[in-house]
Amino acid sequence: MTWLTLYVIILFAIPTTLVIDALGSAGAPSMLMGLLSFGGWGLLQLSVTSGSTTAFERRSVRTALIAFVICVGLGYISGMTRPIDGDEISPADVAMLSVVSWAGTALVTNDGIQSLERAKILARRLAWAGGALGLLGIGQFLTGQTLINWIAIPGLRAGVFEIFTRDGMVRPSGTATHPIEFGIILTMLLPLALHVAFTDLALKRWLRWLPVLVLGVAVSLTFSRSAYVSIAVAVVILVIGWPMRRRIAFLIGGVVLSVALFVAVPRLFGIINSLFRNIGNDPSISSRTDSYDLFWEFFVKWPFFGRGLGTFLPKYRIFDNEYLGLLIGVGIVGTIAFLALVGAAIISSLRVYREVADPALSDLGLTLIASIAAGAMSLTAFDAFAFPMTMGTLFLLLGLAGALRRLSSSAQGTPFHMTAMYAPQSKHGSWRDASLKGERVG
Repeated sequence: MTWLTLYVIILFAIPTTLVIDALGSAGAPSMLMGLLSFGGWGLLQLSVTSGSTTAFERRSVRTALIAFVICVGLGYISGMTRPIDGDEISPADVAMLSVVSWAGTALVTNDGIQSLERAKILARRLAWAGGALGLLGIGQFLTGQTLINWIAIPGLRAGVFEIFTRDGMVRPSGTATHPIEFGIILTMLLPLALHVAFTDLALKRWLRWLPVLVLGVAVSLTFSRSAYVSIAVAVVILVIGWPMRRRIAFLIGGVVLSVALFVAVPRLFGIINSLFRNIGNDPSISSRTDSYDLFWEFFVKWPFFGRGLGTFLPKYRIFDNEYLGLLIGVGIVGTIAFLALVGAAIISSLRVYREVADPALSDLGLTLIASIAAGAMSLTAFDAFAFPMTMGTLFLLLGLAGALRRLSSSAQGTPFHMTAMYAPQSKHGSWRDASLKGERVG
């Protein structure tokens, strides 16, 4: 937990443009931590005894994750064994290292969290980290300044920070590379903040809801169509899974927040409306649709394992669709492996949501479904693998989903009298007295 907390701090607090100069793009502190995680996880596997086995469903996320890394490796071999331009080699190396780094973080999260209480703590810390990042974004919007120019870390190359605008309005980017990335990260973290607000009753009410308020405002101010679509996906999933009372409370809160934003930023909803109303005339949309012919030209040459992740350079085209980039980089096999990884995490979280008696843990399962689905949806809108903060967040959530499934399955496997004594009433049914048969009643 200490290592993962340190990773979260480094991932969000250090701007992605600050890297170790000698290592270039591979020198981001978060990437180096992920590589250390992968190495440490691998060494620990050597000391694990095989005295017991777990069901496949409990380790499906880990299996899918390792399979995806192998597919990326096969794509790398495919790229290095074909005629390759010299300027493609270094990006291919960085892409391979990036995937290994993200996988290292996910594997440590998946296998290293030792209790359900620790899983809750990590979710809480992610929610608060998102609130801090959102607060920075609001400050950038209000001041028109980056507010991170003062960050200078010995040994890291000085970054160049930029203020983005749309229709004369400042678009905050926090410590991320671009407002789109910033908005997507906040979108993935907002469901976690809602989970904490609804379930962490030990905190004072205003303290529980502060990250939710900050994240809601910050996402709105990104003026990012991708973020708005992704957050709609997350909200729909949450609303479907929530009980009616919570739906009503969320609806009232959303209306109040919308009115407050309209009063504070009168042009906000006009700009948001124009983003979707003029979608047919948006150059960024036409750029995406005009790329399909070029995509097919590259894809048919290396359809199965791809031409190597990272080798499709901006000099060819920026697709702004990571799934197209994956089909070119790692082929059909690698893209299916990535989709299987996302699917395994969502299915694992769904099992937790449906089967676990503890309402807080069940809600965390639903929350991870919403966060991961939002992140997966965002990959259709930009080349996410080129944005390490986005992918670092997504892979961390994938690992958390695997850990939650593993731990909840282990808890359900303990003798019934040990769990029934503390199992609260659930939306799925009630538990009979432990002195009876110990059966769950729907």
